[in-house]
Amino acid sequence: MKHVTALVQGRRSVRTFDGERLREEDLEKLSSFMAELNNPYEIPVKCRLLDASQQPLKCPVVSGTELYVGAKAKRVPHIEEAFGYSFETLVLYAQSLGIGTVWVGGTMDRAAFERAMELESEEMMPCMSPLGYPAKKMSVKESLMRKGIRADHRKPFEEIFFDGAFGVPLTPEKAGVLAQPLEMVRLAPSAVNKQPWQAVLKENAVHFYLKHTKGFVSEAAGDLQKIDMGIALCHFALTAEENGLTMQFCINDPGIPAEPDTEYIASYLLP
Repeated sequence: MKHVTALVQGRRSVRTFDGERLREEDLEKLSSFMAELNNPYEIPVKCRLLDASQQPLKCPVVSGTELYVGAKAKRVPHIEEAFGYSFETLVLYAQSLGIGTVWVGGTMDRAAFERAMELESEEMMPCMSPLGYPAKKMSVKESLMRKGIRADHRKPFEEIFFDGAFGVPLTPEKAGVLAQPLEMVRLAPSAVNKQPWQAVLKENAVHFYLKHTKGFVSEAAGDLQKIDMGIALCHFALTAEENGLTMQFCINDPGIPAEPDTEYIASYLLP
């Protein structure tokens, strides 16, 4: 995928669409891309296009489209991170085609979407997204939602990235070649814009952590904040790759002291 930085910087969540059905060439490109999705956890995430004109699908926060993309995966360790990584890759690809998306985990008729996805007992469908061309103007409902969660606000770089240890702010200058990949993490979308990611740069490795907030875990959707971490890892890895950095993914807790509600997720190592 080309121009990852521009895609991340230019994307916003879209809930108001122009009513035009996706062009056939865009549908074909999306379908082909969906079939090749991957993630560093090597957990298959299966996507499917869903049409509300053919199935009783409802999402009250969306208007102007009847097309959705759902995704499911087996309930295995790290499913949420893998799901977030793969689905965000698809979201960014849709952005490259001019197609609007928004992560939806709760405000939908979940039972109807799970039936449409033919969900098996060992599977889960954490989130889905509408698909369509963005309307020229947001609906009043969408504008109010964005204002309510301060959708365009992001935490400062030095507040979420640390140099060697928590509590020691990392500046973009000290981050060097990793500054841009980390900046794309900072700009990532998250559930109600909580931005739960933190990272520590130590000895040529970036260690990612989740700062937990209560109320984001359910049986049906899993841990939405771990999905957010998958999104963050996606932004970091794709940007690093585009910048010519060869980084190794691993899960190996470095044992850096952290607050009790902060959980180690994964690391990327520079050679």
